[in-house]
Amino acid sequence: MSEAKKRASKPRSVLRSIAAAWLVAGTLDILVAIVYYGVTVGVPATRILQGIASGILGVRAFHEGPASAALGLACHYTIALLWTLFFFVVYPRIGRVTERKWATAVLYGIFVSLVMNLAVVPLSNVPSRPFSLSHLVVATVILIFTIGLPLTIIVGRYYDGHLHAP
Repeated sequence: MSEAKKRASKPRSVLRSIAAAWLVAGTLDILVAIVYYGVTVGVPATRILQGIASGILGVRAFHEGPASAALGLACHYTIALLWTLFFFVVYPRIGRVTERKWATAVLYGIFVSLVMNLAVVPLSNVPSRPFSLSHLVVATVILIFTIGLPLTIIVGRYYDGHLHAP
């Protein structure tokens, strides 16, 4: 392959890797949340999505029907995209700290959970509730497997193929 073709294909490969990581992680995360909270607490999917929308709308989200559920889904995927982009940027530096990909996945899942549960959610319009260590642990485990692991695998594959490329 000519040098010009390699350079031309690189941006497409970057975008493809980002899109794949974003959609896989975002979809896994929302599906696991819907199944877990649906089974353990009996919360319907619409209510979970409205809960996400409440970050913008506050309690009004729970009275807006399908429109606020759609807003919640859009917010969820936007947040997943931001975490994906951030991971894509920091991954080369993280790789130097943790040579084992499973450790990277665990650390990033913990990081995302702490930032979301201790900073983003409390600063949003989500109705406040008392701190729950068990909720934080469950959320962290979910994020390790639905955000940390897929991002590490997909972004890691991208960098494994491109980090040392000319």
